[in-house]
Amino acid sequence: MDVPVLRGANAALVLDLLRTAGETGISRLELAERTGLTPQAVSKITARLRADGLATEAGHRASTGGKPRTVLRLVPSAAYAVGVHLDRDELTVLLTDLAGTVLAARRRPVDLGAGAGTVLDAVTEEVRALLGAVPSGGTVLGAGVAMPGPLDHRAGVPGRVTGFPEWAGHPVRDELAARLGLPVVLDKDTNAAALGLALRPAAPGSFAYVHLGTGLGAGLVLGGAPLRGDRTGAGELGHQTVQLDGPQCGCGGRGCLEVLCLAAVARGELAEAARILGAGAANLVRLLDIDQVLLGGRVVLAAPEVFAEGARKVLTGLGLTAPVGLATGRDAVAEGAAWLTLAPVFGK
Repeated sequence: MDVPVLRGANAALVLDLLRTAGETGISRLELAERTGLTPQAVSKITARLRADGLATEAGHRASTGGKPRTVLRLVPSAAYAVGVHLDRDELTVLLTDLAGTVLAARRRPVDLGAGAGTVLDAVTEEVRALLGAVPSGGTVLGAGVAMPGPLDHRAGVPGRVTGFPEWAGHPVRDELAARLGLPVVLDKDTNAAALGLALRPAAPGSFAYVHLGTGLGAGLVLGGAPLRGDRTGAGELGHQTVQLDGPQCGCGGRGCLEVLCLAAVARGELAEAARILGAGAANLVRLLDIDQVLLGGRVVLAAPEVFAEGARKVLTGLGLTAPVGLATGRDAVAEGAAWLTLAPVFGK
């Protein structure tokens, strides 16, 4: 079954509504009302989705008149995706079903400075091991790979990764696709996480996912869609200059938000790190007029309330009303990486 090819835009729209409806499902009448399609068109689309094993009946719902409505739901086991988070010091690989539910995960230490060949050997080994969890005959749509930037998501090639410039120009996407025999999508770690968060039910229409881990960056979502920029350069929050002639940063600049924030973390001054992070978040709110700031990454999650409260104080002190929340979950980037493969199925 070639899932990405078997639908048009209207079918992808219907499939996405089945996804967001969850286990409770949705009726054909509701699908017609929410899509603007005719009942006849919805019936044809859902019949095809059922025949392809992507949708199934989920019981009946009482009607205001006439016979009960048949409810349909997505079949999560219809296909699977792999999400890979390639961090500077750790590799996380997970398997999800079509609904994005994590079914299995593996992780191991890596050193991004060990060279592309050695690191991609580790990725290949872990993905192949993970694919053993796919049920016999199951369809794997592909693998999404998220790593630190800068990179070109269209070409599937990293640039001068901060601290590891030797990765510049390496054909990561194409090499992994050849090794794994699967389609591969490459994107920045923050973009992947933001995509996964944007596809959750009740996600705000515009927000910034601010990630503090081995580096500092942001994934931006405007109008419900990730903002990558023409060269995948949007969201390089960590490399805003906030202190002229400040300390040297791995990107080659001085006084970057990232080097100042990570230095405060290294000194154990988490409240100061939170204040610096809040200053960066405030810049995003002022520049983009976003609805919400979501904080994540291993450093934030190790002291979530310290960072959330510290960032809130900065924003409120400046009269900014965008709420600050937490993107909980250790594997937000890896889960978002799986959505790099899943999202096109749902027209995203």
